[in-house]
Amino acid sequence: MTHTWQPSAAATLIGSMPHRDRHHVIDLILREISDIPVWPQLSAYEDERMMIQYLEGLPGLRNDAGHITVATDDAEFDGELLAFYQDYMEVEAGTLAVEASRFQMGELTGKTFFQFVRTLTQASQPTRALKGQVVGPFTLLTGLTDQQRKPLIYDERMRDAVAKHLALKARWQVEQLRSLGKPVIVFLDEPALAGYGSSAYIGVSAELVASLLDEVIGSIHQAGALAGIHVCANTDWQLVLQSQADIVNFDAYGYFDRFVLYRDAVTTFLQKGRTIAWGLVPTSDPRAILQETAKTLADRWFNQVQTLISPEFPVTRILAQSLFTPSCGCGSLTEELAERVVTLTRSVSAIMQERLAQGSER
Repeated sequence: MTHTWQPSAAATLIGSMPHRDRHHVIDLILREISDIPVWPQLSAYEDERMMIQYLEGLPGLRNDAGHITVATDDAEFDGELLAFYQDYMEVEAGTLAVEASRFQMGELTGKTFFQFVRTLTQASQPTRALKGQVVGPFTLLTGLTDQQRKPLIYDERMRDAVAKHLALKARWQVEQLRSLGKPVIVFLDEPALAGYGSSAYIGVSAELVASLLDEVIGSIHQAGALAGIHVCANTDWQLVLQSQADIVNFDAYGYFDRFVLYRDAVTTFLQKGRTIAWGLVPTSDPRAILQETAKTLADRWFNQVQTLISPEFPVTRILAQSLFTPSCGCGSLTEELAERVVTLTRSVSAIMQERLAQGSER
């Protein structure tokens, strides 16, 4: 993937919002995050929650009174798996359009997505890019279990199927957004990577995680879009920074000090022309959301980023390769707090863009 796109301290969002009024929240995002608007995942609707939204089309899926599993021991599972791979191979071969396949969003899971696309189709929105998101393969594989409550990450068949499933879910999304005539960015939302390396995932190697991430990222690249990875807590940043991701997004409000422990890997990442999306606006603490201002957050970032500045990477170059986002999604907040997070994100970006235009070192 070539890295010719410059984010230049623009703002975007992580995705989830608490609203139920689709028109209101889409209008809010298009007004406040006009550079790189994102379609919102409205977690108030069960079908739009991060995990559930991307399950449609998986083989073996069962829903028993709200408890979702993959029945790998079901007599019908092998036939469902075979049908899944037949559809996958047809899409890959070009004999089945991805928008007509099991990999598209359904009427309920895609309701807000489709509204977002319709709204942009009808408006002359001066956006620089459009952002979408899919649940990351590690998060889905560790959060979804078989009938014995065993995470699917330990089932070789489902590891491969889930990676391919999400790869084409992402490709479908890219094709829908690219029809609007703007560059597209798709983030892999990987909150579960915060637990990678712990005793909960004994036997899960770095090589396995990297291969899962890169299969989905490769599909996004093949579709002509940029790929990001979002982790909302601490993780093995070496692993993430060495992936094929164009953008790495982290909670810079709470974990800046942990991230910069990987200074060499961060520098190498930036040398490749890639982007860091700084999750600078807090989302987990309502008091912090209310107390912080765009200026206090910008000052916080400029103070902290001194640890990364060098003759090769002055602050202006870092800003040129930066996005600014909330630290995580806003789905668990009240609408009022979520809207304040959106406004703060826009205002932080405006300060950063002004500093970049001035060539300021502070």
